Amino acid sequence: MTEQQRLSPGDAAPEFTLSDSEGTEVSLSDYRGKSVVVYFYPAASTPGCTKQACDFRDNLAELNDAGFAVLGVSPDKQAKLAKFVAEEGLTFPLLSDPDKAVLTAYGAYGEKQLYGKTVTGVIRSTFIVDPEGKIAHALYNVRATGHVAKLRKDLKV
Repeated sequence: MTEQQRLSPGDAAPEFTLSDSEGTEVSLSDYRGKSVVVYFYPAASTPGCTKQACDFRDNLAELNDAGFAVLGVSPDKQAKLAKFVAEEGLTFPLLSDPDKAVLTAYGAYGEKQLYGKTVTGVIRSTFIVDPEGKIAHALYNVRATGHVAKLRKDLKV
């Protein structure tokens, strides 16, 4: 197995600018001064990713009220993200990273175990970026189901 970059609390969050489901460019720096939940998921419209996105949607008001913005990132193309947003009524930006540069910078793309086999792909991960642009929490290999509830508990939201 190759050694993958992993971020830790206190590290500077890798800056990025990606297009959202409507083609609008969104940069992490747009959120400077706020806390941001940046979560990486494998593919829009798959069962686990749909569950996770809907959990974020259903808890967005509480997260926003506590000062957290939410951004989802996947390698999906803009058109697939737009369909996913429309089908699920998602109310936060989903960002397209087709070349996987941002996924890789966050350590959210690489070798992982899937059904007992080593494969290369998106590692479901969540990061809390503080208002100064530093990593406050780095969570790798999270589960889609129950993740938002655990995150809210950990963040005391």
